[in-house]
Amino acid sequence: MDGHYGIMGMPGVGFFGMLVIGALAGWIAERAMNRDHSLLTNILVGIAGSFVGGTLASVIGAQFYGFLGNLVIATIGAVIILWFFGRREAATHPPAQTGGPMYHARNDDPAKRP
Repeated sequence: MDGHYGIMGMPGVGFFGMLVIGALAGWIAERAMNRDHSLLTNILVGIAGSFVGGTLASVIGAQFYGFLGNLVIATIGAVIILWFFGRREAATHPPAQTGGPMYHARNDDPAKRP
């Protein structure tokens, strides 16, 4: 490849390609991390993931080109972003004990015996 980079630093991909890759990478990462986001959030997470993944790829010396290469790198970066924010969310907001099935007393619980 001649070193031409499309808009926003994705090699060989234009603006529309960046949006498509962002949406796909965000959606794949959303499914991999068991999340539920909107299309706009998927696009934004995928585009941010392409920067994170591209930076990591350049640090380790991996080269990627075209649609598929950018999709793989953006997906890896998007998964890292969702993982990072998921850990941050869990650290700042521990899950509430809502009395779901795990917290119901069993019928043979000694505390419930007469």
